[in-house]
Amino acid sequence: MGEYMGRNPTLICVPIMNDTPDQMLVQVNKAKEQGADLVELRLDFLKNFNPDHDLQLLIKNSSLPTLITFRPTWEGGQYDGDESKRRSALYRAMELGADYIDVELKVADEFFDSFGGKKPTRTAIIVSSHNYQSTPSVEEIGNLVSRIQATGADIVKIATTATDITDCARILQVLTHSQVPMIGLVMREKGLMSRILCAKFGGYLTFGTLEEGAISAPGQPTIKDLLDLYNFRRIGPDTKVFGVVGNPVGHSKSPHMFNAAFKSVGFDGIYLPLLVDSLPNFLKTYSSTDFVGYSVTIPHKMAALECSEEVDPIAKAIEAVNCLVKRPSDGKLAGYNFDYVGAIEAIEEGLQEGGSIAPRSPLADKVFVVIGAGGAGKALAYGGKAKGAKVVIANRTLASAVDLASNVRGKAISLDELDDFAPEEGMILVNTTSVGMKPKIAETPISKKALKNYALVFDAVYTPKLTRLLKEAQETGAVIVYGTEMLANQAFRQYEKFTGLPAPKELMKEVLSKSTQ
Repeated sequence: MGEYMGRNPTLICVPIMNDTPDQMLVQVNKAKEQGADLVELRLDFLKNFNPDHDLQLLIKNSSLPTLITFRPTWEGGQYDGDESKRRSALYRAMELGADYIDVELKVADEFFDSFGGKKPTRTAIIVSSHNYQSTPSVEEIGNLVSRIQATGADIVKIATTATDITDCARILQVLTHSQVPMIGLVMREKGLMSRILCAKFGGYLTFGTLEEGAISAPGQPTIKDLLDLYNFRRIGPDTKVFGVVGNPVGHSKSPHMFNAAFKSVGFDGIYLPLLVDSLPNFLKTYSSTDFVGYSVTIPHKMAALECSEEVDPIAKAIEAVNCLVKRPSDGKLAGYNFDYVGAIEAIEEGLQEGGSIAPRSPLADKVFVVIGAGGAGKALAYGGKAKGAKVVIANRTLASAVDLASNVRGKAISLDELDDFAPEEGMILVNTTSVGMKPKIAETPISKKALKNYALVFDAVYTPKLTRLLKEAQETGAVIVYGTEMLANQAFRQYEKFTGLPAPKELMKEVLSKSTQ
């Protein structure tokens, strides 16, 4: 893990939420092993809490600096007992030398008044405000910061809720301009970027959990992901932001590939999963030069074409963009489509198995059956045509197949006809639909007996890697090409566009195969 040059000062805090102080201390040691800077001890999760005894045990024996939080139900916590007891426990934590305590804004004035504002120790007091509904305007968040500061807080904490990924921009903007130490986070999956980019924009700390599922607020990453997947310690003010925009996007393996590649060559970039509802709104909100380039996946490939200020001719013909890059010269958005080269290269390599690379494509004059007429279907149909193949489009809705076929001088059939379609032996089959993708792994778009007419079968689905379609094709004797091959090939092209550097191909392939087993 190691220290990096100019490691950013943003701390990683692990929330600890066990029933007993002893269990908590075990988790604290785990947090330390995993690289945390401090722990948040959530007293409201303790059963039979005995303030004096438990706090002494926890604060004296914690192997990491402690943040003591005793969250009441009215602020989203577990404690619903007497308020004065809760506050005296927080005061006791200060007396015992806790490094930080968290006090909710609603009661902060009374809390400070109770000891005349004179702290018994050097404990830093975080005054917090949690909004579980939405993220207010920049002006309202700014006013909230002032109100929190006015209480006498050492550190301001504001947590809001993302109903859209653009909400993160407002918290990050306030963080950037804040003159006081501030924790600013946006909850839920659409708020994830705030939990990582706070290191770029000067957040005081972020939260990372010990394992999946042990989250204290929705959308928290694991500490392992913060450190090993997002290279959190390497993020700084000049780090360029990239990501994959899609919906859903949680399954994407691109962050694994790109972040490992950036780290291996010391490129100052971070690549995030970006759960985007409206691509135009997203691009308009994150228009600064910090945000440089995006991989685009379902359902935004057509919208990406419309948002591009300059479009690669291939992407224009396919009517889909899978890579957006902000040009450094004028900040214009350029749109590309590398799905097609990614898949076609993988299929050609499969057909050449050990043979020399002929001047003609091994796809020339072959019957090339594409299942699906969406963005990826278009890309592959176009690619097949460009290589001289005889393209056939099979689609559930025949009208879409007919449309696409007419653009590539091909033939259209309905999905029902696919099983009996066999004009010749040794055909190529390409699935671009999501049939067979997790969780519906028992599905396949074509019967096993029909696969005997194909020399090669490619499946764009890569979760699972070996889909039912590929497994049955393998058993029938066809060459199979995994969706991960297409994913890797198009990632290399995107990496080169993003960074201007040659892609570390072996590393990216290795990371991809590790993360898609």
